[in-house]
Amino acid sequence: MEMTIAQGIAKAAALLGAGVCMGIGALGPGLGEGFVAGKACEGIARSPENANLITRTMLVGQAVSESTGIYSLVIALLLVFAVKV
Repeated sequence: MEMTIAQGIAKAAALLGAGVCMGIGALGPGLGEGFVAGKACEGIARSPENANLITRTMLVGQAVSESTGIYSLVIALLLVFAVKV
């Protein structure tokens, strides 16, 4: 089965879109999780007696932040595998 020019362009655009989606989609969670971890370290340094509460809250916040990265992964996978050649 031979691929037409339009099909090739559609496949290339889908793969490029998937790469851009993952690049931008990973940027936000990476920055957010780093910021949260840094602030948690500052909070634990200020009040070590609340370390368990701060750590638990930090992990919940990072899980919520990571969900946007997972959404972008799903969209990227749809772009890669939904476009048939």
